[in-house]
Amino acid sequence: MAVKLKSYTSSGEAQLSRLYSVDEVRSLDSYAINHLGIPGIRLMKRAGRSCFDVIMNRWPALRSLTVMCGSGNNAGDGYIVAALAAQSGIKVKVFSLVDPARLSGDAQTAFHYAQQERVEVMSFPGRQLELDDSELIVDGLLGTGFKGELRDNYVQAIDWINAQSVPVVALDIPSGLAGDTGELASTCVEATITTTFVGMKKGLLTGRAPNVVGELIFCDLDVPDDAYQAIEPSCVQTSTTQLFPKLNPRRPASHKGSHGHALIVGGNSGMGGAAILAAESCARSGAGLTSVATRAEHVLPLLARLPEVMAKAVSSGHDLADLLSRPKVVVIGPGLGQGAWAEQMLQQAYLANLPMVIDADALNLLAKGRVIGNLPCHRWVLTPHPGEAARLLDCSLEEVQKDRFSSTQKIQQRYGGVVVLKGAGTIIATSKGVFLANVGNPGLAVGGSGDVLSGVIGALIAQGLELDDAAKLAVCVHGDAADMAVEDFGERGMLASDLIPYIRELLN
Repeated sequence: MAVKLKSYTSSGEAQLSRLYSVDEVRSLDSYAINHLGIPGIRLMKRAGRSCFDVIMNRWPALRSLTVMCGSGNNAGDGYIVAALAAQSGIKVKVFSLVDPARLSGDAQTAFHYAQQERVEVMSFPGRQLELDDSELIVDGLLGTGFKGELRDNYVQAIDWINAQSVPVVALDIPSGLAGDTGELASTCVEATITTTFVGMKKGLLTGRAPNVVGELIFCDLDVPDDAYQAIEPSCVQTSTTQLFPKLNPRRPASHKGSHGHALIVGGNSGMGGAAILAAESCARSGAGLTSVATRAEHVLPLLARLPEVMAKAVSSGHDLADLLSRPKVVVIGPGLGQGAWAEQMLQQAYLANLPMVIDADALNLLAKGRVIGNLPCHRWVLTPHPGEAARLLDCSLEEVQKDRFSSTQKIQQRYGGVVVLKGAGTIIATSKGVFLANVGNPGLAVGGSGDVLSGVIGALIAQGLELDDAAKLAVCVHGDAADMAVEDFGERGMLASDLIPYIRELLN
């Protein structure tokens, strides 16, 4: 699921591709203050102003709002919003979870600014609080510095916010969300809009974050580009638009051999559909030739659906070895199973020394370590979902999802090549860095969508793309195709095969 994203920046859309850790955003703040001479309170006022402008743009007839404040700079942003609302004649109340006298630095200055505008500041009384006539809530409870467990009064405040039937605007990050990982605390503010500042926090776009972020709006607060040049982001957002130029136009005198030959290996007994989906998506994504090595019973159904492919029945690794001299890439795993036949297929495919896309049960066999023990290998793309990733790392699913960035990097370091950790906010780890694709929607949560993706990756490698570029472009096109399909027909009932015509359209 993609987070709906907008940008209000002075330096253009390029800022949206830079995804920072919490510490890196602090370094951006520090650089702006200490090296560029921008006072911290000025940045805080810009943050409050940008959030208030978003509110007034979305709800121009707003008459009253409630601001919830904690103890740090996130609260300071909230007090600025409250002061600006009061200046505009909007009825505003602030409920604070701490004694405002305990605030320090810029947050204290912001509190005094709200006092000057006669903003009413009260202690949060707990769940019994009545919202009265407020039409909107601003979440200024916890910023990006939150870690660990929530205190009881914050749990009460967040649960109270979520129980109200009015829109919620989160300042910088929904309270209870981890800015580095996308992991949620025991409870988390469910925002209608999140306005985030200075640097895009990478945790806003993956894990369970899409469930709570709502529409995400980024503002760089007019921080000069010098700061962004000084602080490198730990992750980069990738997109179809960025990557499409990697796919060279076809030359007039080209022939089928000019566009590569991909071999799909899979479709064990009873699982032929997965190999068929991978083969069809591969052919429709531009591979000049697509072959399939599968169980004998799947050959006729495959040819009936897709007569353009070359289908071969293989009963042993020896049978497969005879087919491995021609292709440029092997896609193995869709419907492969984990028995003796599957192990022979994986062993022979590996011995062919070709680029590989490893998916589904081939990943599970890899995790077992019996078939391939020579690690790491740098000529493959691994495409695990979180469960398969847990098996590759010999850990729990919860550990994988708790920090998807770290999990993807650990798999890449252990197994080599390119790793695509599927799910909301798909993460791609390569030897060159970490990338995130903010694409797709819940319609992709259906059997077979991963088989389609593996076929697209294979087709792009066959056409000459490097492994990392093929993986990134395939993930983006796959997610964008899902958005196009949903726009036409809706999320519910989408099939993996529905994606294929849109993938073809996008790649052209």
